Amino acid sequence: MSDKYKKLQNYKKALAKLDEGIKRYDEKDDMYRDGLIQRFEFTFELAWKTLKSIFEEEGLIALNSPKTVLREAYAAGLIDDEELWLNMLRDRNLTVHIYDEKMSIEICKNIVNRYADEFHKLLRAMETR
Repeated sequence: MSDKYKKLQNYKKALAKLDEGIKRYDEKDDMYRDGLIQRFEFTFELAWKTLKSIFEEEGLIALNSPKTVLREAYAAGLIDDEELWLNMLRDRNLTVHIYDEKMSIEICKNIVNRYADEFHKLLRAMETR
């Protein structure tokens, strides 16, 4: 089993957990909010690391940061909204380093309303590549 395949399977599992978190999400409950953010962070990490693995298998080995991987994914047509993915990266960085309740609520809204669909689009693109 290739590294790319393992990472893709782990990404699928993380995305399923994120979807479950979205279904249970309650903006007023900080435990659900924190759980959703943690699942988002994990899914985002697996997204860019799976992309990196795909590119490495194809011979691109100098991609070492999420931003360079996302830019390459956009150039390769695996993602179609580079700005949205860079916003995801920003939000992931904010949640890892700072805790602010209002910011957390806004990021959760982004996860539910914008990011989850993009994660699913990426999954379909990676599976057909």
